[in-house]
Amino acid sequence: MFSSPLVLQIPSSMQMTDEQFFEFCQVNRDLRIERNKFGELVIMPPTGSETGNREVNISGQLWVWSEQDGTGITFSSSTGFKLSTGAERSPDASWIKLERWNALSAEQQKRFVPICPDFVVELKSPSDNLQTLKEKMEEYMNEPGIQLGWLIDRKQRKVYIYRPGLPEECLDNPGTVSGELVLPGFILKLREMVGWDFSRSIFI
Repeated sequence: MFSSPLVLQIPSSMQMTDEQFFEFCQVNRDLRIERNKFGELVIMPPTGSETGNREVNISGQLWVWSEQDGTGITFSSSTGFKLSTGAERSPDASWIKLERWNALSAEQQKRFVPICPDFVVELKSPSDNLQTLKEKMEEYMNEPGIQLGWLIDRKQRKVYIYRPGLPEECLDNPGTVSGELVLPGFILKLREMVGWDFSRSIFI
C-alpha cells in the first residue's frame, strides 16, 4: 500500500462525469479520493490510526458544539464537496449553515454537494506536504460561502487560520482556537484533539 498521495492524470477523452466520479469513489471506499480543477485524481492512502484518532477528535468537538448551537450541521472527512472550479474536495472536518444545506435538493444531499462548507479543517498527516495543503486552503477561500478555515500542523504545533480576502494567520503552539463569529462559542481544545502536551517538548 502506498504511503503518499498519488496524482493520476486523466486524458481529456476519459474524464469522468460527476456521477461516474461519485460511483468510482463508492467502489473504492477504502481510499480517500479527490479531484482537482484540472480533472486529475488525487488518491490518498487510508489514514493511519493516530491521524484517524485526531480527525475524530476534531469532528467530535465540532459535532458537540454544532448540536448545542443548532444553526448548522457537521461533516466528517469522508464527505465530498464539489467546488465552483469543478474540483471535488474532502476536508478533514467541515460545517455548513442549515439554510445553505436545506437549499439543496434531496438528490444533491445524497452525493457530493455542489457547495463549499462555511467552515473547513485540514489536519496535516505525516505523508502530507504542507505547501500543498496551504494551496488547498487558498482554494477553499476563493469559494462562495466559505467563511473560515483551519490548517493544523501537529508536528510543528502550528495552526494556520484562513479567512476570505485576508492574509493567512499562523498561531504558534496555541492551547485553543476560537471559531470566532463564524462558529460563536466554539473553542477547539488542541490538547484533546492533537495530543500535544504543553508541559513537555514533544508530542504525546
